[in-house]
Amino acid sequence: MVDEPVVVAPPPSLSGAAPLGSSVISLVNRLQDIFARVGKQSSINLPQVAVVGSQSSGKSSVLEALVGRDFLPRGNDICTRRPLLLQLVQTKRKPDGTEEEYGEFLHLNGKKFYDFSEIRMEIQAETERDAGGNKGVSDKKICLKIFSPNVLDITLVDLPGITKVPVGDQPSDIEARIRTMIMSCIKAPTCVILAVTPANSDLANSDALQMARVADPDGSRTIGVITKLDIMDRGTDAQKLLLGKVIPLQLGYVGVVNRSQEDILKNRSIRDALVAEEEFFRSRPVYNSIADRCGIPQLAKKLNKILAQHIKALLPWLRAHISNALVSFTKELVNYGEITESKAGQGALLLTILSKYCEAFSSVVEGKNKDMPTTEVSGGARIHYIFQSIFVKCLEEVDPCEDLTDGDIRTAIQNATGPRSALFVPEVPFEVLVRRQIARLLDPSLQCARFIFDELIEISHCCLVNELQRFPFLRKRIDEVIGKFLREGLEPSENMIQHIIEMEMDYINTSHPNFIGGSKALEMSMRQMQSSRIPPSVSRQKDGIETDRGSASDRSPGIFRRQANGFVADQGVHPGGHPALDVGRAASSGASGKSSWVISSIFGSDSSLSPRESTASRRHSETVHNMERSSTIHLREPPPFLRSSESNSETEVIEIAVTKLLLRSYYDIVRRNVEDFVPKTIMHFLVNNTKRNMHNVFIQKLYRESLFEEMLQEPHEVARKRRHCREMLQIYQQALNELNELPLEAETVERGYSVCEPNGRPNICRMPTSSADSASSPRRSSHSGKLQPPLHVNSDSNGTVMPVGY
Repeated sequence: MVDEPVVVAPPPSLSGAAPLGSSVISLVNRLQDIFARVGKQSSINLPQVAVVGSQSSGKSSVLEALVGRDFLPRGNDICTRRPLLLQLVQTKRKPDGTEEEYGEFLHLNGKKFYDFSEIRMEIQAETERDAGGNKGVSDKKICLKIFSPNVLDITLVDLPGITKVPVGDQPSDIEARIRTMIMSCIKAPTCVILAVTPANSDLANSDALQMARVADPDGSRTIGVITKLDIMDRGTDAQKLLLGKVIPLQLGYVGVVNRSQEDILKNRSIRDALVAEEEFFRSRPVYNSIADRCGIPQLAKKLNKILAQHIKALLPWLRAHISNALVSFTKELVNYGEITESKAGQGALLLTILSKYCEAFSSVVEGKNKDMPTTEVSGGARIHYIFQSIFVKCLEEVDPCEDLTDGDIRTAIQNATGPRSALFVPEVPFEVLVRRQIARLLDPSLQCARFIFDELIEISHCCLVNELQRFPFLRKRIDEVIGKFLREGLEPSENMIQHIIEMEMDYINTSHPNFIGGSKALEMSMRQMQSSRIPPSVSRQKDGIETDRGSASDRSPGIFRRQANGFVADQGVHPGGHPALDVGRAASSGASGKSSWVISSIFGSDSSLSPRESTASRRHSETVHNMERSSTIHLREPPPFLRSSESNSETEVIEIAVTKLLLRSYYDIVRRNVEDFVPKTIMHFLVNNTKRNMHNVFIQKLYRESLFEEMLQEPHEVARKRRHCREMLQIYQQALNELNELPLEAETVERGYSVCEPNGRPNICRMPTSSADSASSPRRSSHSGKLQPPLHVNSDSNGTVMPVGY
């Protein structure tokens, strides 16, 4: 259907209408055009009116009536399958009184469509390009701008109608998808919701109002539109609906009469339909008292005024949001930097990056990084933690004798005496054992150096992450150089640590002032033995013979010696059934697991034997002499593996205790030296050497003209991000310029509008309410000729002054 040329007079309801709020609405239209170039990448939700309704609710008819021309696709199934951003721009008539109405699509670079049937075909074609030709839907907007002297400046978004049953190639969840698309648009506080509901359906079951209540719970930015008032049941009217007595809305309702399907098929023009609508309301007295809520002209004025005030209230937030985005993109573009083709420029860029890298590395190690995290320990603080809380604490918790048993110490002492029995504790076992314990300090010291090496590698990876993202080849080469350089610093650190341990093992300084010394150790051991010793006053009777070795020991002077080199002799029956000598019994009396002292006189053996003992001795000697003449004595072969006895004599207990005291004393001296010198070694050869010489190594390895082009090569993704960032910067700068050019008086907000939330999120505290609450002072209706309430101010219970009516 092709519209006839526009030569007739405009509808009386809009004739000579002043462009209310044209400056701010046209500003938003320009911003819409600016941000439409970036699509969904823009994070700014501009003020607009979103048209929401179920399928066949009359949305398209309302939009066409606001424009005054047929231009939207129609049909029995879903017609709006992509959001249509519709900008209505009021123009002036030509000097000769003629009108010029045309449309422009943003995707067609300003091509003008004077035939509105061609606009309909272009909408259908553009929809099929993105959503397919079989009823599919898409959330990509189509931007259409219509210029006409018969419209008021309004920006609307026609959203797909809410459908229930999928048709064509629509997915089974088409209803959920459409609802998600609608909700993503109307949930923004910057959006005014135009909820369209047909009058021949129950308002409580309206899909549009249900979704509007979810997005706008208090109804402060929702306008209700009741369509098809002319097909309500006879005897009913929409007065209660329009007065908000069924479902109240702060912005009220507007009732309209749409063209019927018969009118469309008969090519009835919208101008005629607007005249018929005015006649419909004039002929029904029930609507005379609410004339400001009836008809397309009233809806246009309401939308124009509410949108203008809505935009004015949001201008501070909008300006702040655009400024913040401008700053953010500026910083991002600085991070991407600029690339140069000349060798001199490349060399200067490379030198700057290397210098900044070295500074960043040193600042992280020294704790001077301005971007240091506050949620975790990092950088040089982790190095200190490794030294003190891991390395030093680990060494302090080690017992130097934890892997030395009494048997190990006893065996070492016995091996040190050779074929003789030592009179005192030998020095050689102490040195052997203490060297063994000092050697245990090597592994944790080397492991500490490895931990610091790993930390430095991690620090190197965290330096200049953003700057080096654009140069992955340079990042790789830097990592290779710093890794090799740190490994070169680790080698002398490990060598020095080995030398420190070897020096401690090579010279056991028993003259150290903190060393306990042998005499003091022996004295402490003897005191411990005496305090824990059981008094040897218990007499025992064995084989009918009473012995009192404790008293004999007290009476006879002697020195301590170990018996049979610490090995326990086999117990057996002597030839002839004679018992062993008293001395032998004394030597082997530890069968119960206790060791005893063997005391021999420093002057030789005791010869004052009693006659009875002398006779027994002569008889025993004769028996042995007779046996030697009659047979040969055979010795047992020594075992291939010989262990010391498991029981300790009292002498050995003292020797073991003395040795342990000496080991602990000297180990503590060496441990303190290691705890001091190992961190110093690592800091000197590994950490500080890296900080001092890193820049020189980079210059030597990387600052070569032949490597400039390779290392400064950018990936395509970084170049694409730079271009995008530059484009976004230009767009936001252009948007900010548009805002700055807005006249100051155009930003004046009428009473009832404000931005409530100080955090920058827009929120409308109060918007103009319907005239249903206004007083009854008369003013003349535009279509009925009757008197209607004038525009005046009203105060709520809190004393807030707000305009009511339009």
